[in-house]
Amino acid sequence: MRATFCVFNHTRESFLCLSAIGALPKSSADISEGGQELWAEAAPPAREDGMWLMRSPGKYTVGRQYPVDRIYLDQGNRVLQLIEHLDPLQIIAVHCRYASVLDVRIRTIYSSRTRVGDKLLICFPEDVQLKWEELQVQKTWIRQEIDSCSKG
Repeated sequence: MRATFCVFNHTRESFLCLSAIGALPKSSADISEGGQELWAEAAPPAREDGMWLMRSPGKYTVGRQYPVDRIYLDQGNRVLQLIEHLDPLQIIAVHCRYASVLDVRIRTIYSSRTRVGDKLLICFPEDVQLKWEELQVQKTWIRQEIDSCSKG
């Protein structure tokens, strides 16, 4: 099943993608089959600005015809490893145990100031407003806690 997601860097308060396509697997077979065909698409999608894919154990894909920035994520969508400007046919070593990969347009890592350890929020486009409001409430609550501690 294909779905579209927005990706927001909660730590840096910046968007990485407003329209990333993803593969939501129903089973491990879907991960290795359905996700791989998305990963191996010949050209970057016209409207989408990224691809979010679940880990595909034991399978590797080469032959993209365009460069990407690649972000490896854990189960909680925390950044484990960053690779800026991954060229087509370039082979890289992955030094982390990851749950998913986010391939985005080049210079996205730089422009969003994303770093290892950052927490990403990945949600459906229709949920962005709700998630944004939740983040603002959390921010206000933290600010109030800090103010009350400094006054006391």
